Amino acid sequence: MKIHAEALLFDNDGTLVSSIESVNRCWTRWAQEYGITAGDFARIGLHGRPAVEIAADLLPADLVPEALARIEQLEVEDVPGGVVPLPGTLALLAALPAERWAVVTSATRRLAEARLDEAGIRPKTMITADDITRGKPDPEPYLLAARELGVDPASCVVFEDAPAGLRAGRAAGMTTVALATTHQAHELEADLVVEDLAALSVLVTRDGVEISVRG
Repeated sequence: MKIHAEALLFDNDGTLVSSIESVNRCWTRWAQEYGITAGDFARIGLHGRPAVEIAADLLPADLVPEALARIEQLEVEDVPGGVVPLPGTLALLAALPAERWAVVTSATRRLAEARLDEAGIRPKTMITADDITRGKPDPEPYLLAARELGVDPASCVVFEDAPAGLRAGRAAGMTTVALATTHQAHELEADLVVEDLAALSVLVTRDGVEISVRG
C-alpha cells in the first residue's frame, strides 16, 4: 500500500515519543492530590486529550487553573529520563523536509517542547493546546496545522496512536495512519494500522511525500 501526501501531521506522545511511564506517574500523583480515582479517568478518557479538558471534566471550575498549572509542573519536571523516541521516529523525520511535516499535540507548548527536545526532535511547525480552542477529537488542531503548512487538508496524512486523535484526523478530512503503540490494533480505526513508524518508509517527491509499508 502506498499513500501520497503533501504534508505529514504527527501526534507526539505515543506516536513520535514514548512518555507513557512519565504520564502515568504524573497523572497518578496529580489525581491523588485532587482526590480523583482511576474510575474517574476511565469514565472520561485520558489519552490524547488536552489537560484543560480533562481537568474541566473532573474538577470544579474554580480549581481548574491551579490544577492545570500543577500537572504541567509535574510533567515538565519528569521529562529528563522519562521520554524516548519510538522506533522509526528519528529516521523517518530525518528523511522529511521541514516544511512537509508538523507536530500536532494535545500538550501545552512548554511541555511539548520539553519532551521533543529530550528526544532530539525539533519541528519547524507545531500546534499545541495553547493554539486552539477545541482539542481532539475536534478537527481544529489538524486543520490549523494544514493551514500553517499551506496545504489542503485532504492532502495531509495524520499519524496517531489514540482513538480521539484518529477521530480528529478523519473529521478534518485527512488520511489516517494508526500506530499500535498504546492501543491494540483492533481498537484503532484508520486507513492504515501499523505497529509503529519503523514499519513505514517515506520517499520525498517533487510534489510531496510517498508513504509505503516496508515489505
